[in-house]
Formats: sequence, structure tokens, C-alpha cells
Amino acid sequence: MSANKTAKIGILTVSDRASRGQYDDISGPAIEDTLNDYLSSDWQPVYRVIEDEQDLIEETLQTLVDEQGCCLVVTTGGTGPAKRDVTPEATEAVCDRMMPGFGELMRQESLKYVPTAILSRQTAGLRGSSLIINLPGKPKAIRQCLDAVFPAVPYCIDLMDGPYLECDEAVIKPFRPKAK
Repeated sequence: MSANKTAKIGILTVSDRASRGQYDDISGPAIEDTLNDYLSSDWQPVYRVIEDEQDLIEETLQTLVDEQGCCLVVTTGGTGPAKRDVTPEATEAVCDRMMPGFGELMRQESLKYVPTAILSRQTAGLRGSSLIINLPGKPKAIRQCLDAVFPAVPYCIDLMDGPYLECDEAVIKPFRPKAK
């Protein structure tokens, strides 16, 4: 665990229209705002907006983890049932191991607000010593899902010998086992 290292966190928006400039990306900034609320330790966002193309998503995830050194990559978009929604497939293709509990909890949380949450295919997985989490595309749903799963994220990063993520416990309380 490295305590003084600035964590790099990838924020990846997957959207044909936002990547072409047809509208402003609001989902990526919503992730960044949420992480700014949560984290009290230093961190640096590595931000990308790309099209819904599986090869491009895979390549970008690999770059964020392998070349940029992101300990966490949070994606938004491409998790629904539409034919171009391929973010979960790209995530699974680049991950060494999947973390299905993240998707299960996010869908369970979203069902409190919308019955269509069962249509979401959010997932998470591990690539090397990085965690990749797929979120929905709506800013309100992004916050709801992150509020549900983020308490486990710092400890997950700890277990992979990543940077120590400190949180503002008035906003979000991470779970870490007590030292023996």
C-alpha cells in the first residue's frame, strides 16, 4: 500500500453522440464531481470520451490501466440492452477476473428508483492491479450506484497494493477491516 502516491483514476464516457460533440458529456463530469466529494486524498482524473465501439473501449481501458497507471477506472454509458451498448463485453474482454457483486448491488440499488434497472448490465472486473467499474449513463443513477458500491472500493484497491484512498467520512464511509 502506498500512502503518499497520488491515485490516478480513469473516467471513461462511452457515447457516440458525446464523442462527436453532438452534446456535452455530463456523465463523466458527474463521476468526477462524485469522486471529489468522496475522496480526501490526492487523486488525478484521466478523462476520456469515446464512441460505442467494443474494440475502442477495450483499447481505451487497456491504455488507462496499463499505460496511464489508473488504479480505478469508472465507465459510464453502454450498459443497456441496445445493440451498440457493449461496455460490459469490452470490460469482460480486458479483465483477468470479474467482480459480479458490484453489478448485483448497483442494480439492486437502482431498482429502488426505477423498475427498468433490471435492463442494466453494469459489471466490474480486475485488470492487473486495477478495478474497472461500469456505471449507467444518467448522472443521478451514477451517484446512486457509486454511493452503494464505493464503500468497498478503497479496500479493494488496498488488496491489490494500490494507492491508499482516503475518504471524507462525512460523505462516504469506506469499509476496511480492523487491524488485528
